[in-house]
Amino acid sequence: MSPELIADYQCVIGENPLWHPDENQLYWLDIPDGRLFRYNPQTGEHENFYTHEGEIGGFTFQPDGSLLLFMSRGTIAIWKDGELTPVIDEISGELESRFNDVIADPVGRVFCGTMPQESCPGKLYQLDLDGSIIEILDSITCSNGLGFTPDLKQLYYTDSMKQKIYLFDYNQGTGSISNQRVFVTIPEKNGLPDGMTVDSEGYVWSAHWDGNCLVRFDPFGNEERRIEFPAKKVSSLCFGGEDLTDIYVTTAGGDNKLEEGTGAGALFRLKLGIQGTPEFLSQINV
Repeated sequence: MSPELIADYQCVIGENPLWHPDENQLYWLDIPDGRLFRYNPQTGEHENFYTHEGEIGGFTFQPDGSLLLFMSRGTIAIWKDGELTPVIDEISGELESRFNDVIADPVGRVFCGTMPQESCPGKLYQLDLDGSIIEILDSITCSNGLGFTPDLKQLYYTDSMKQKIYLFDYNQGTGSISNQRVFVTIPEKNGLPDGMTVDSEGYVWSAHWDGNCLVRFDPFGNEERRIEFPAKKVSSLCFGGEDLTDIYVTTAGGDNKLEEGTGAGALFRLKLGIQGTPEFLSQINV
């Protein structure tokens, strides 16, 4: 099936597609321009509803419908009706960096990674319910996609420049991860593994930056299918729709379509009859 073009805002780095289960709408962003978008599949309408003066690397939904934004310099804030409420002003070790790819866990904590800097590599942090943050992984080349197995006992984590998706044991009670091992190594010719998600059958979907495609892996790391896109930089994906059988896919390179492809920077949808699993809400108290 060919991907269906939903909206084209020519995103420089379209990212973080996330289905809002209460609104039945799809949200996504453009990282460097700080633009947030949403799409209503019932009406077909979509909009750029907020633009931040600075980068937004990722977001989650809070129980009251507000957005928890992860930005540059380690800044985290809650956005609601155009107003920002600080959670963390900045992280001293991330003043030249930004967040990149985040995921809420079943309890409402958030795993949130940062980009590497000249002075230090990227890291993976965990934001706790009380708004405190701890570093849980270091020496990351490019922190990227995360996803839980359907039984919620394991966590996938992508380190793009290492060409690897890792698998960890995950303790829901404590939020800790352990027993790191390689789930799959992506050949360089296939691009860099970027955003990812896990479907209800436990298969892993990985977006491939500079690979023009999504790849679905079985739970043993074998490639099950590959779907090509008219964009080199396929950046992330999520399941949406009322039954979670629509796959929404973001792409990057919208500022250079001549080299990056006609669909670069656009949002796409696939209808394959495969069901996803619900994403979790963050529950950060401030």
